[in-house]
Amino acid sequence: MTTARIELPPKLVPVFQGEARYRGAYGGRGSGKTRTFALMSAVHGYRCGMAGEAGQILCAREHLNSLDRSSLEEVKAAIRSVPWLADYYEVGEKFIRSKDGRIRYVFAGLRHNIDSLKSKARLLLCWVDEAEAVSEIAWRKLVPTVREEGSEIWVTWNPEHKHSATHRRFRENPPEDAKIVPVQWYDNPWFPSVLDRERLEDREKRPDQYAHIWEGDFATSFEGAYYALALADAERDERITDLRPDPLMETRAYWDIGGTGARSDATAIWVAQFVGTTIKVVDYYEAVGQPLIAHVNWLKDRGYSRAVCVLPHDGGNAEKVYATTYQGALNDAGFSTIVVKNQGAGAAMQRVEAGRRCFGSIWFDRVRTEAGRDALAHYHEKRDDKRNIGFGPEHDWSSHAADAFGLMCLAFLNNTTKSDWSKPLKRGLGSIA
Repeated sequence: MTTARIELPPKLVPVFQGEARYRGAYGGRGSGKTRTFALMSAVHGYRCGMAGEAGQILCAREHLNSLDRSSLEEVKAAIRSVPWLADYYEVGEKFIRSKDGRIRYVFAGLRHNIDSLKSKARLLLCWVDEAEAVSEIAWRKLVPTVREEGSEIWVTWNPEHKHSATHRRFRENPPEDAKIVPVQWYDNPWFPSVLDRERLEDREKRPDQYAHIWEGDFATSFEGAYYALALADAERDERITDLRPDPLMETRAYWDIGGTGARSDATAIWVAQFVGTTIKVVDYYEAVGQPLIAHVNWLKDRGYSRAVCVLPHDGGNAEKVYATTYQGALNDAGFSTIVVKNQGAGAAMQRVEAGRRCFGSIWFDRVRTEAGRDALAHYHEKRDDKRNIGFGPEHDWSSHAADAFGLMCLAFLNNTTKSDWSKPLKRGLGSIA
């Protein structure tokens, strides 16, 4: 029997030893994790093929508009670097498959193709690269799709935020049958000198980004982030501090509605008081998949039982599980409610612009709004860097907090021009243009 030798960064060797359902690595640039997982995916396919197994290796990312943005070239380069793998695989311009016909690579984006993956032939392995952006909904759909006996799921990513679905699923609360490790540039024995020059330049000229890019720390700022500078200004101006609601002022809870299903979006609530030309944001709440009663109980437990609940336009629609409206249920729970009318096309950017206009007038409670401020720091524009085109806000985990925040800011701006925003409210039905 011939033994083949594969060289890997020592930190990653234990990840591929023995059996595991999940294997993964996370860290900064230059760690060698992507090249290593590309190489080991080809080794995995070789082992399966030589054992007589037939199936597919799925290389996935959250967004994949073309093969140019896929892991195709990484896998090709890895295969060509090992003679016996190059002998086993046929590598074309847009495909990789074994010469014996047993193994075939498939490249797909999860955002728009997750449901179609269920119809794919037997999946031996799914490797998700750049996995930071993968949503919890996508993970919930993907995992049972890779269901063959002995199949594996591999995950590689550069961390950005502690609230990302990937961080929560694979670092904060990893599966029992998982081998996942951090790996950085200094763990890569083949770290190239050209990258080291870039690293040192980033450390000198871009120190605020260095730890995230090279050391695998969470990002503190994002390209295209709508509120990053405004949050920094609020910190500098000491508007992030210890706040308490004024018992003599009206309190309002601004909602972005999620749902109760297992695959629902998050429900987000900002609790604020408008005091003259100032917005005092005293609390923030977010929950995924919880029934409305959980949100109601949170408001009451925190002392906001008399808060006016301001809902987006879908607050008047029937909730999918209980066939009632959020507005009606909140009225039944004793809350006054307002449903804001549909703002139509461009609503997301209207909320962003309202947030930018208001930010200099906003004060935050440091402790109770931390999670919401984290979301605002992440909320950013979706861009096509090749064409230098922006597509408006990226819809991800931070969108729900940002949408409710924008609703609050629109309300504040309307409060200065429309009398019906400032009139005392009766308990029951209300709506605002």
